[in-house]
Amino acid sequence: QLQLVESGGGLVQPGGSLRLSCSISGGTFGGSTSGWFRQVPGKEREFVSAIVGIATPAGHTYYGDFVKGRFTLSRDVAKKTIYLHMDNLQTDDTAVYYCATRSGVGDDFRQDSSYDVWGLGTQVTVSS
Repeated sequence: QLQLVESGGGLVQPGGSLRLSCSISGGTFGGSTSGWFRQVPGKEREFVSAIVGIATPAGHTYYGDFVKGRFTLSRDVAKKTIYLHMDNLQTDDTAVYYCATRSGVGDDFRQDSSYDVWGLGTQVTVSS
């Protein structure tokens, strides 16, 4: 059974950086689309980034509008791991970050409901 395990969250000061990791086990490399969402209490889960066609050389990466060039999603196919490198973090980035994957390449990758498997999340706190 496919399982996702996130790591790399923590406390960072405004302007700092973190790298989140999502290790995918129990199956082929995460289906066809994998990505990151985030959620704060009382709000809906928000799309952060996704890579469509994760195991193909031509995989395409997408980001939420709020990212504004600060985050980079990457992958290591051999390690079956995706990463989210986050720079210039701000207090508004404080949230639980979730890794998700699905078996499809449709253009609804920004919708959390389109993903089949989720990790338990990792807390990112940006505070001085």
